[in-house]
Amino acid sequence: MNSKDFQAIYMLWLRQMKRFLRARSRVLSTIVQPIFFLLILGFGFNMAVFPGMEGSYINFLAPGIIAMAILFSSMFTGVSVLWDKQSGFLQEVLVAPVSRLSIVIGRTLGGATIALCQGFIIMIIALFLGAPIVDFKGLLLTAIIMVLLSFTAVGFGLIIASKMRDFEGFQSIMSLILMPLLFLSSAFYPINESLPGWLQALSYCNPLFYMIDGIRGSLTGANNILHPLVDLGIISVLCVIIMGLGTYFFNKSEA
Repeated sequence: MNSKDFQAIYMLWLRQMKRFLRARSRVLSTIVQPIFFLLILGFGFNMAVFPGMEGSYINFLAPGIIAMAILFSSMFTGVSVLWDKQSGFLQEVLVAPVSRLSIVIGRTLGGATIALCQGFIIMIIALFLGAPIVDFKGLLLTAIIMVLLSFTAVGFGLIIASKMRDFEGFQSIMSLILMPLLFLSSAFYPINESLPGWLQALSYCNPLFYMIDGIRGSLTGANNILHPLVDLGIISVLCVIIMGLGTYFFNKSEA
């Protein structure tokens, strides 16, 4: 990569940030919705007792809502790709004397930065509401998992957006995929022997399960099934695969 590629990465990252900050409705919706889930579900089910759950429900719920905020925000990268296709901006970028890899990196960094900012905001709010922190090492590991989650989600959004041509189709596909993944991820209830075997099997095949389980184990130190480092290893492999596929499909796409 040469200086033009690095300049392209920075400009695409900066463009993503400016577009996000100027869209006040998007800023509010992507932050308020997770807060709504955290407050209403967290305190509404705070007295509920789920088999195998330790501590209060809001402590169990917080990692899932943090992951949800990052996931939903990252998917807007796919929407921005579709918007740039229709406006003609993507075609201008693709014919520029820079590598397509730099274009993918710039978009990915922009989307991941926005998603991480929102994820950290939700995490801070969850901590004020009483979610515990194991220690500084756990907090650092949580941040690493959040970074990998954001890159994975952005890569997945690029894969879908590279094959779509309209916003309606993209939103329908995202809803069809994201909602089952979210409900099978242990975000809202524990995945244990109290569930049917087929439901447990589907949850263990869900990539989002390991991301939320890793955040839960590293941040709160309770209610996780696998060791956070095991989750981190699985997430790292998934991130490399998804980002590789996202780069491949974006390179093959036409503006």
